[in-house]
Parts: sequence; C-alpha cells; structure tokens
Amino acid sequence: MRVLVVEDARRLADAIARGLRAEGMAVDVAYDGAEGHQKATFTRYDVVVLDRDLPEMHGDDVLAEIVAAGSTTRVLMLTASAGIDDRVDGLSLGADDYLSKPFAFPELVARVRALGRRATPAVPPVLRAGDLELDPARRTVSRAGQPIELTRKEFGVLEVLLGAAGSVVSSEALLERVWDENADPFTTTVRVTMMTLRRKLGEPGLIDTVVGAGYRLSSTSSTSSTSSTASTSSTASTSSTASTAE
Repeated sequence: MRVLVVEDARRLADAIARGLRAEGMAVDVAYDGAEGHQKATFTRYDVVVLDRDLPEMHGDDVLAEIVAAGSTTRVLMLTASAGIDDRVDGLSLGADDYLSKPFAFPELVARVRALGRRATPAVPPVLRAGDLELDPARRTVSRAGQPIELTRKEFGVLEVLLGAAGSVVSSEALLERVWDENADPFTTTVRVTMMTLRRKLGEPGLIDTVVGAGYRLSSTSSTSSTSSTASTSSTASTSSTASTAE
C-alpha cells in the first residue's frame, strides 16, 4: 500500500511515517500543503493522511484538488479540533474518514488499512495461490502449511502479485506500490528482492518472469478469493450448485 502523509508538524509526520512503514506500507511525507498537492498529483497513492491546517496550501484545498481529479485515492483527514461541525465540514468536502488529534496509533493504522481496501479493487481477506497463503491483516505467509518469514518488501511484492491474480506486474509498478519516493528506478532492487522471495517460497516456483514486461504468478497456480471461514475442495465442481468466488 502506498501512503502519503501531509503534516506540517515534522516530528508527528515522521513518527506517523515510521509507524506505517513498520506496518509494511510504502510512505512518502510532505510538510506543507503545496508539497502534498504536488506529490498527490504526480503519484497515485492508495491513502493520503492529510492534516487540515497546513501552511502554503490549506488541507481543505488539497482535498478539493484530489477529489476533483477523480482519483481513487482515499483521504483520512487529521485535525486538532474534535468538534462535530469540524468533522462534518471535512467529510462534506470529500474526505473519506476523519481522525482528531491526539489519536491512538493503532486506530490510525486500522483506518488507513480500511481506506486502502476501498482504494483498490476488492480482494479477499486471505490470498491464496496453489498451496501458498498470505494473510494481509496478520501479515503471515505460509506454503503447504509451513510459515515463511519475509521482509517487508518481499511481503509487499508477494501481496501485489497475488492481488493481480495472474496479470503481469511491471518492475515500475512494483516500485510504485511497494517502495517509496526514495527508491531509485534504475536500481536492481526489484530483481534482487524477487530473487530472495523466490528462494524463500521454494519449489516448484510460483512466480514467472515475463521478459520485457515484468512478473506474474505462475500459470500452474490459481489465486482464489477466499475468506478465513471459507474453504474450497476438489468435490465442489461435482456439486449441482456451483459457488463463484468474487
């Protein structure tokens, strides 16, 4: 998930960014409204955490520009005011959620994750491909029932590939979704991360390289849209009523 934090209180902005990165998100930071607007214009973010009272360009104006652009980006507004009228104003302008300062960081994380799910096509709570299973909420990965320890970037790459459900994902797209603005587009970081990820996932391989295009899940694996309470079996196809995964 790619997140932009726009907050003029630098210590708070940096603390939010560090915390969200620790949760596996790619995070950029802007310290005033004008910088935030510029970054939101040129990069597609899943979520923007936007302070309302910003210098250079007011948070309301930044929000208005994001909404006017018709972007899928979701906006979580932060404010020092806890008044109902203030919250109503922010939501009326097009904010997707509102959080008053001071706030509990776990609540911020939960709200950002919830908004991130709304910013992208619906994906199941648990992603599966063959015997591989990834749980974004618990941040766990297993294959054939055996847990696999991944770095944050390896986890992010695998999550994007699973979410693509067999479609090709370019290296540029992976850089944009998993890394932040400090990533050098000319480095081999994606290739190196892919090498270590493949090694950890083991054999048979689950990730194909599409020469000149990018990466995708192997055609021999199938991604199923399943919840933690749903199950699939080989006998399902013989039932008189078939259920179709969303």
